[in-house]
Amino acid sequence: MKDLFSFLPARLDLVAYSLVIGVVIVSFIAGAASIFVWLERKVSGRIQDRLGPTRLGLFGLPQMIADAIKLLTKEDTSPDVADKFLFKLAPYLAFCASFVAFVSLPFGEGIVAYELNVAAFFVLAVLSSEIFGVILAGYASGSKWSLFGGIREAAQVVSYEVPRSMCVLIPVIVAGTLNLNTIGRQQMGFFWEWNLFHDPFTFCAFVIFFIVATASCKRAPFDLAEAESELVAGFHTEYSGLRWSYFFMAEYASMFAVSGAASLLFLGGWHTGFLPFEASASWGWGGHILNVLVFISKCSLLVMVMMWMRWSLPRLRIDQVMMTCLKYFLPISCVLLLGVCVWELFVPSVVELGWRYLSAAACALFMLGLVFRLLTGPLTMPRGQLPGAWAGVETPLMKAK
Repeated sequence: MKDLFSFLPARLDLVAYSLVIGVVIVSFIAGAASIFVWLERKVSGRIQDRLGPTRLGLFGLPQMIADAIKLLTKEDTSPDVADKFLFKLAPYLAFCASFVAFVSLPFGEGIVAYELNVAAFFVLAVLSSEIFGVILAGYASGSKWSLFGGIREAAQVVSYEVPRSMCVLIPVIVAGTLNLNTIGRQQMGFFWEWNLFHDPFTFCAFVIFFIVATASCKRAPFDLAEAESELVAGFHTEYSGLRWSYFFMAEYASMFAVSGAASLLFLGGWHTGFLPFEASASWGWGGHILNVLVFISKCSLLVMVMMWMRWSLPRLRIDQVMMTCLKYFLPISCVLLLGVCVWELFVPSVVELGWRYLSAAACALFMLGLVFRLLTGPLTMPRGQLPGAWAGVETPLMKAK
């Protein structure tokens, strides 16, 4: 794409390229955040039987549109005791951290704004800098509740960075590089070539990485910085209108970015898992479009799992959040890191191949069974009856009959 601006003088071509890439990334984040807001309403509506998202208008869209209009037109206020400059700067600082992560995130073969040899840790590093916006928002608000929320979020994010980084090291050791483009390229072929099925340690590392990444994005059951029941609304208590929405744009952008990192490190990146060749090399632009769609679909599916977790699991206490990280996730990630090193050094290739086939076959059967269950199971239950694992349990309404 840089060649499109080759007619410009030196350095101006780089400026023009950067502006175009910036507009594309911001537009993608804004569009993705809008879709994810609608999707989260639908997920919560189905799980908790909320009437608005499931029955209002066409697919629940009017409710999302009404909220967007409300945010754009709502008065943007700030407390009298707030530091006005820092108060206004904080949401943009948080959003910029999520924005920069997309610069080195490849959406396909060669489809990346700027390729870095250390992209795996660059993405995690800039996502972690979102915490500066959170702390600044809590401090500048002049409210003790906002300050408590910001400091609790800082403690949580700093703690969960350690097992998250160690889980990233595991596929990096397997691939031998920190370049996300190279890691994605190495997983070309059928789905059993993905790093997820390389060995038992990478499989477990994906699960741990996804959980700690969910905590890093301030998502339930780890959203203690925004625990309404304890801290009003946490670090963004004093925000309203458009600036309030920037925090949530940053949150959804971070969710997509960490899901993209998980897809590239463990789930084959932009590869479908059903083609033995690189689609872009064989089909040209059609292959590039397929790669982008596959990558976005994988990331969106992981984001949807985060939403499912939020509306299904109860919120943890702050001591439980910290204990889960330091007492469980940190030792487990250390064991996984040591295990993958031993596997790479001493396990024969025939054992690795057998594990790939067995684990991939087991996951494929599980997914087919899950899809079959979803397609054949009822979406709603008769009045007074409970779904899922609670099916058949007698309710007060059933006793009254």
